[in-house]
Amino acid sequence: MSVPSDSPAAPTAGTELDELPQVDVMDIRLDSDEDLGERMVLNMGPSHPSTHGVLRLVLEIDGERVVSVSPDVGYLHRGMEKLGESLGYHRFIPYTDRLDYLAPLSNNCSIALAAERVCGIEAPPRANAIRVIVCELARMSAHLLGLGAYSMDVGAMTVFLYTFTERERLYNFFEYLTGARFTTTYTRVGGVARDAEDGWLAEVREFCNEFHKKVDTWENLLTKNRIWRLRNEGVGVISQEQAISFGLTGPIGRGSGLPYDVRKDRPYFGYEQYDFDVPVGERGDAYDRYLCRLEEMRQSARIVVQAIDKIPQGRILADEPKFVLPEKYDVLTGMEQLIHQFMLVTGEMDTPKGEIHSYIENPKGEHGYYIRSEGGAAPWRLKMRAPSFVNLQILKEIVPGHMIADIVAILGSLDFVMGECDK
Repeated sequence: MSVPSDSPAAPTAGTELDELPQVDVMDIRLDSDEDLGERMVLNMGPSHPSTHGVLRLVLEIDGERVVSVSPDVGYLHRGMEKLGESLGYHRFIPYTDRLDYLAPLSNNCSIALAAERVCGIEAPPRANAIRVIVCELARMSAHLLGLGAYSMDVGAMTVFLYTFTERERLYNFFEYLTGARFTTTYTRVGGVARDAEDGWLAEVREFCNEFHKKVDTWENLLTKNRIWRLRNEGVGVISQEQAISFGLTGPIGRGSGLPYDVRKDRPYFGYEQYDFDVPVGERGDAYDRYLCRLEEMRQSARIVVQAIDKIPQGRILADEPKFVLPEKYDVLTGMEQLIHQFMLVTGEMDTPKGEIHSYIENPKGEHGYYIRSEGGAAPWRLKMRAPSFVNLQILKEIVPGHMIADIVAILGSLDFVMGECDK
C-alpha cells in the first residue's frame, strides 16, 4: 500500500532507513488517526470456514498484525425470544434445537427446566436421570465437533476424522432414542418424550466406559505436538479478572482459572448425586481451553456411566395434567388424551404469575432463561442467556496484537455457535 506523501511517517528522498521512526503496533492509539502507516481494514467472514458460522470480524491490520477487531453478529437472527413469547412453553421446544445446534438435547432440557420452575412442578427421578445422560452425551458430541474443527483449522486433519467417527456413533444413539439425529425435540415440560430402553442404556454405557481411551489417542496426537503447542500456547490469553468482568462461562471461563460450573455450584437434575471433576486451567490461553474441553469429555463419559448404573424406575412424565402433555402412546390411542394435548398445545394452560431464572451448564457455558409469567400458556417476557453471545465479547480485548493466523486458533478455542449467539 502506498503512503501519502504528507503523512508524518512517510520517508522523504534521501532518508536513511535507520532514521525512520520505529513504531510498536501495540503502542499505537486505536482512537487516533496519527501514525496510520500501512494499516488497512479487512473483513473476515461472514462466509469463512474458520469463523464457524456467519460471524463477521472487521479487522484493522498493520501488515500481518491485528490492531483492532470488531465482531459483527446478527446475520442469523431469528427472534427466538419473541417466538418463545408468542408460541408458548410447549411449542417453543422444537425451536431450541436450533440454538446451539451441536447440542440440541441440552437446549431442550434448559427450556423444559425453566418452564417447570414457572409451573412449580418437578420431573420424576427417572426423567431427570435420562436428562443427565442426554445432556452429557450432547456435551461430548459438541466437544467432539469443536475439537475436530479446531484442530483442522490449525492444520491437524487426522483428529477431525477420529472425532467425527465417534460423533456418528453418538448420533446413532440419539436417533434410536429420539427418532432424529440432529433436531431431537426430546425433552418435555415435566419429563421426556420417550423412555430409554435397557438395551440402549447398556450400549451407551459400553461406549462411555471405553471413551477415555479414545480421548487418550487424540491427546497423544495433539497435546505434546510441537506445531499444536506453538499455535496455541500464549495465544488469546484471557485473565481470570477478564473472565469475571465479561461474564465468561463454560470451558472459556474455566480455562482462565475460574472454577465455576452450574452443575456443581447450582445443581439441577440431581447432579449432586454424581462424582465428577471440573477441569480448570492456569494461563487462560487457547491451549488451556483445549485441555479443559478434552478433560470435560472424559468427565461427561464418567457421569453417564454413573447415571446409567443408578437410574431409577418409574414414570418419565410428571403427573401434572394441568401443565404436562400426556404420553405419546396415549395420545395416539385415546380420544381424551388427544383432546388434552390439543388444549395444552393451543393455549388452554394457565401458569402461575411470577418470575423465575433458570440456568444449566451447556457445552458452551451457562445457558438459561429469565421468564416473567402473567398466566397463560406463554411467557409475558422471555430473556435468553446464550453463552456464545456473551463469550464473543472478549474478542475485542484479546485479538489485538496477534497475527492474522492466530485469529483462527483463537476462534477455534472459543468454540462458539452462531445459532445461539444470534438467537
